[in-house]
Amino acid sequence: MTTVYDVNPNKLIHSVAKELEKKEEFKMPEWALFVKTGANRERTPYQKNWWFVRCAAILRSVYVHGPIGVERLRTKYGGKKNKGVKSEKFYKGSGSIIRECLQQLEKAGFVKKVTHTRRHGRRITPKGRSFLDKIARSIYLSNEG
Repeated sequence: MTTVYDVNPNKLIHSVAKELEKKEEFKMPEWALFVKTGANRERTPYQKNWWFVRCAAILRSVYVHGPIGVERLRTKYGGKKNKGVKSEKFYKGSGSIIRECLQQLEKAGFVKKVTHTRRHGRRITPKGRSFLDKIARSIYLSNEG
């Protein structure tokens, strides 16, 4: 059985993003055209479908590291800010973008909130695991042939 661990993460994320664009639960908010993805960024994202790529990357992160919360994801998507002459400093990524993506993933049934374990956050559902594994399998088979 082919899983997410068996394929290139970049290919998987872009394939999942294309599939998420087709689903009606996923819509880029109006404000997403004008925001930076974190305080460490200088400009807004260049890609037109960056929202779906971020949702796909978050879904993969929940699959691999779950249960995982917004704060850990903010740290993952953060980075160092270039402050000119001053020393660089680490800034977390945008929590609003991550929360909105997680809410859309919950609405689609791919992740669910978990609060009764030692680590709270979101965990992948069987539907989400199946969705990612099917795409991973198609990528794996296309690379072999």
